[in-house]
Amino acid sequence: MACPPRRSPESLRPHSFQLDFTSTPLASVLTSSGNTKVLCTASVEIGVPKFLMDSGQGWLTAEYRMLPGATAPRHRREYLKLSGRTQEIQRLIGRSLRAAIDLEALGERTITIDADVIQADAGTRTAAITGGYVTLAHAIKKLQQQGEISRSLLLNPVAAISVGLIEGEAFLDLNYAEDVAADVDFNVVMNSKLELIEVQGTAESGSFSRSQMNQMLDLAEMGIKKLLTAQQEALTVNSKQ
Repeated sequence: MACPPRRSPESLRPHSFQLDFTSTPLASVLTSSGNTKVLCTASVEIGVPKFLMDSGQGWLTAEYRMLPGATAPRHRREYLKLSGRTQEIQRLIGRSLRAAIDLEALGERTITIDADVIQADAGTRTAAITGGYVTLAHAIKKLQQQGEISRSLLLNPVAAISVGLIEGEAFLDLNYAEDVAADVDFNVVMNSKLELIEVQGTAESGSFSRSQMNQMLDLAEMGIKKLLTAQQEALTVNSKQ
């Protein structure tokens, strides 16, 4: 199914980060990527999973959910049994954000990043990672202000973006209509050194070449640079308020 986008291949959808969207958790950020909106929150508790007990090291984990009203028709709420997709996405978020923090310096605390999709127009996992980092950075700043930690524990900022091939051409930051039309779908996670943390790539039909993969990675790097800048601007503006 072909649906050539009426936009430049390297353009990003409008992105924004609204910090302190809710007041109950340690930190919260409403992340918008076009019409995709993900509420990311951060909570901290004393203690770590059993495999880290008495190690002195902390842990970061993530939970991801699609709220029923995020899609039309209604998305069925997940209760005791999580779908394979949900489990895979929340593990990806956790792996990506653990790359951004010094867990040894955290001490035996667990940081939980909750990513709840309140409106979905594709790119929910990448928005959750990108917004999740802003939430994590905001939470670490608050722990410093509260005297819980003596210094920032952040390493390199992390961001993620989707990219796909539509009729042989690479397009960045796909929305739902574009994602459905794509022959190849990639999700790329990088840090501020532009080092790869994770790459997920699948041909929905047929196959793709090494040169096409390189083209998609180059485009993803371009988009992630812009997202890293947007993350820093959001955190800087908040720190001045």
